[in-house]
Amino acid sequence: MGRLTGGDPSLLRRINSAVVLHALRGAGPLTLTDLTRITDLSRPTVEGVVEGLIDAGLVCESAPEEGETRRQGRPARRFRFRAEAGHLLGIEIGPHRIAALLSGLDGRIIGAGSREVSEKADADERLERVRLVVADVLRRTGVARSSLRAVGVGSPGIVEADGTVRLGTALPGWTGLALGERLRRSFRCPVLVENDANAAAVAEQWKGAATDSDDIVFVLAGLSPGAGALIGGRLHRGFGGAAGEIGALHLLGQEVTPEKLLSTTDEPLHPLDEAAVAKVFAHAKEGDARARAAVERFIQRLVHDVAALVLALDPELVVIGGWAAGLDGVLDPLRGELSRYCLRPPRVTLSLLGEAAVATGALRLALDHVEEQLFAVEGTVTSRRDR
Repeated sequence: MGRLTGGDPSLLRRINSAVVLHALRGAGPLTLTDLTRITDLSRPTVEGVVEGLIDAGLVCESAPEEGETRRQGRPARRFRFRAEAGHLLGIEIGPHRIAALLSGLDGRIIGAGSREVSEKADADERLERVRLVVADVLRRTGVARSSLRAVGVGSPGIVEADGTVRLGTALPGWTGLALGERLRRSFRCPVLVENDANAAAVAEQWKGAATDSDDIVFVLAGLSPGAGALIGGRLHRGFGGAAGEIGALHLLGQEVTPEKLLSTTDEPLHPLDEAAVAKVFAHAKEGDARARAAVERFIQRLVHDVAALVLALDPELVVIGGWAAGLDGVLDPLRGELSRYCLRPPRVTLSLLGEAAVATGALRLALDHVEEQLFAVEGTVTSRRDR
């Protein structure tokens, strides 16, 4: 795959190549005349750039449409972006499942797969499950591993720029894990690791509920909630990657943890026991008084967590994801309570991507990395220091 970076002959040629490639990727097959009009470049310049992109494997000539030759004689040459020149992977590593999405260089998903994994699985077992899911997706789509140009990964925990999980209490053996380094052994391309809530926030802006918003908070609601935030369209990680860890707010004056709040007995729920949580919400919906009281306590705690971020960041939109996104009665209490606590209440909505949010955001990570190579774009929404 071509790489339009500092090693090319001239800055002007790199700029012209990026402009032409943008035009081709954003449209169907185009003629040289079309490209000249769209880019405002001279025809000789466009011709030279297109030939260079063909040599780099990023552009090819498109076959004439049926009947075009009969109507016009020899048709004008048309060119298209080769999305199949490389492929991207987005991977979610979660407590209960591993999921992967595969796309071409245009970000269009061409394959997907997932497998369940035990919440008790250690790091080696969980990473082996990742390899199995990836191998299955590649096999079913007929895509060679050597065709992968970047891999994005969404994982619970505080993730450093090199992909090391500095703190990860949701998964056994995750704290201190050199996740990026371990995964890079399986691929011959860059592997970019991101916190799962951050990845989901990026996904919602790309293809979900926040496509028209640049200032958003995505809440991955669960017994240990986390959040990702975009400020001015850029992902905000904080200095050490710990921004949005609202699950720790009980340490700052709210000592009752969610697993205690949602318990209908004297014993707290296990932090990863989503089935037990679902049972509590189901009983509440059926009218069980203790379950309804537990759900009300949990929602109140969620409101406090979200309000802390809203007061600090003043987002336009709050998107609720995670398993709470599928529960009835979450939005209205959130909206009502945020209007009490916040000076300017944001819009609140549920995730449109559901359980696909983290893997979709991880795929966007990989796509951003490739776009930085192709178009020399700096400061994209997911760019990280020291990559």
